[in-house]
Amino acid sequence: MDLFLQDPNEIPLPPDEVRIRELRIDPFPDNRRIRISLHITPFQTRPNIEILITNENEEESGSLTIIESIDPKMEFTVHLKDDEPSGKYTVSSQIYYYEDDQNTEVIASQLEEGIHQLPTNVKIVDQHQTTFVIENLSDGD
Repeated sequence: MDLFLQDPNEIPLPPDEVRIRELRIDPFPDNRRIRISLHITPFQTRPNIEILITNENEEESGSLTIIESIDPKMEFTVHLKDDEPSGKYTVSSQIYYYEDDQNTEVIASQLEEGIHQLPTNVKIVDQHQTTFVIENLSDGD
């Protein structure tokens, strides 16, 4: 069991009890990037996290995979794939653990190949979804 203590007043939780406390999205002024702030409960075993960003047409605009996070408070910058980002976006996040011993090298290889689907041998322990809007920069001209 790996313990990563940040706050001595908080007790690390077993995998089935790990939860998302906060998922916040802040678009950068250029509308091409977003800052994702993710805060989860303290954990006994390092969790895996999948984040998917979709546009209002339900097309993937970005994604992020964290394998065995070491910190419950995280911030990431994600570049949106859309040619001209605008409109309503949805950010979906999932915390999961592997149900058996899966080789992390295989997972890393899949990520390098652009495969962003969760393997079949995972247990999702929590998920959360939020939305944000990017105003079209050309509307103000």
